[in-house]
Amino acid sequence: MRGVIALGEEVRKMADKNLKLEVSRLHKLEGTGSTKAFCDLSVLDSLVIKGLRVVEGEKGLFVSMPREEGKDGKWYNTIIPLKREIKDEIERLVLEAYGG
Repeated sequence: MRGVIALGEEVRKMADKNLKLEVSRLHKLEGTGSTKAFCDLSVLDSLVIKGLRVVEGEKGLFVSMPREEGKDGKWYNTIIPLKREIKDEIERLVLEAYGG
């Protein structure tokens, strides 16, 4: 069973209003593969999410969340933004840092 961190109501409100996201590392890849870069994202200057990827898809560049392979051989995201606004902001920041 995975642990859950319960944040106090005040901390939750602060995080919602002042969520500070920053690309802390971006490593561009050479070659013709669909993965163009790996990225780490700092959250509230307190947490780093490692393993985001910039991917070239059929409709252009997008950001893929970190993932791991399950016992069934399928890949599953390990980080899932719960709000569309957060997902959009992460994608905007990462693609801006990538230069795309």
